[in-house]
Amino acid sequence: MAQSQRQLVPDEGVRGAQHGKHKLDELDPTRVARHLVMFQPSETVVEELMAKARLSIPGLAETHEVQRVLRHNPICMMALARRSKFNPDQPKAEGFIAILPLTELGLQMLALGAFDASRPDLRLVAGPGERPAGIYMWGVYGPGPLAAGMALFMERMSSPQYAGVSLYSRPNTEVGVRFNQVMGFKRGTTVENIEAPNVWKFARKLIAPLYDSYVPHSGKKNIGITVARTFDDLMRMAAIRNSVYVGEQECPFDEEYDGNDLSATHLLAFIGDEPVGCLRLRFFADFAKFERMAIRKEFRKSHAAIQLARAGFKLCQKKCYARVYGHVQERLVPFWSRFGFRMRENTRRFTFSDFEYVEIVADIERDPAAVTLEADPYVLIRPEGRWHVPGILERSAARPASKSPVGKKR
Repeated sequence: MAQSQRQLVPDEGVRGAQHGKHKLDELDPTRVARHLVMFQPSETVVEELMAKARLSIPGLAETHEVQRVLRHNPICMMALARRSKFNPDQPKAEGFIAILPLTELGLQMLALGAFDASRPDLRLVAGPGERPAGIYMWGVYGPGPLAAGMALFMERMSSPQYAGVSLYSRPNTEVGVRFNQVMGFKRGTTVENIEAPNVWKFARKLIAPLYDSYVPHSGKKNIGITVARTFDDLMRMAAIRNSVYVGEQECPFDEEYDGNDLSATHLLAFIGDEPVGCLRLRFFADFAKFERMAIRKEFRKSHAAIQLARAGFKLCQKKCYARVYGHVQERLVPFWSRFGFRMRENTRRFTFSDFEYVEIVADIERDPAAVTLEADPYVLIRPEGRWHVPGILERSAARPASKSPVGKKR
């Protein structure tokens, strides 16, 4: 792949290359990040990039059309540069990867052959906060080593908003066709019963751990779980517990909010975008503790409680725990036993907030890919429960170290 490039417009072309030789979902962004930088280009940089690309790629969209699309959604173009030549104060780009995140209608229009990539209708292009139905590869200009920037692009597309969204392409040069084949695209697809023989597809599935399975605004009524990370999430957790424990069980407020909430990890369960349940986890030296499981009354016939419990176990396994402990009312021991909990031998019976409790314990197997001291330092600074996708601090590594150590004498 001396030069990987695809067009920002129509289609045609065939011919072969070694299919999947550099399959997109198998590229290593960590290695590539040592040599390349991906950044959001300014309008000036976009203008310069388009002028360079026109020398190599025929039929590109007009620059003003590209700028119009980027004002609608800046993610539509990501610039590439060699790290050795990159100055963050005056960023210059050497290549780019351009995409169009399509709405459902946009994807259907693409399949019908009615999508004009030279003058995209912005009603068919998802906005910055929307999860697209498909990602159209608008254009790739990556001379020489910049072709490896596809690894950084795929890393960017692994965020919750884009994870699992399939990629689509219509190459119109032999170079573009070979590029598609090498990257693992397959020619021909079907969208909503519309056959699209000239559209190439790289199928992606959303493979997220159960404790990070909530996809906001997906339009689906699935049960999704997430770690509470924002103040809004904590408000959702509190609303659920107020309804269940303070309201239904008449637990005194000061006993329900016992001083441990800010030292714990909270899991939230959603059905669609509606928060329906929560589970508190606290972590000790050699065991984790399940606490404060609550499901809103109107959702107790769903499987939210089961999914929350499973997600809690998965999170503990990922954090390298081999034992989970809890306090439950004895009538609930059968429910928890389905997950491997058993009443602790010589359990102590005790009372708090007007209910009697027993101790339960479960032995679990650590995740083979658990987060340990040997993990990549970048993995260890990712957000809780998001160890499988790059975090904001990791992305900040695109900027070289430019500040002097605090207290350094000059």
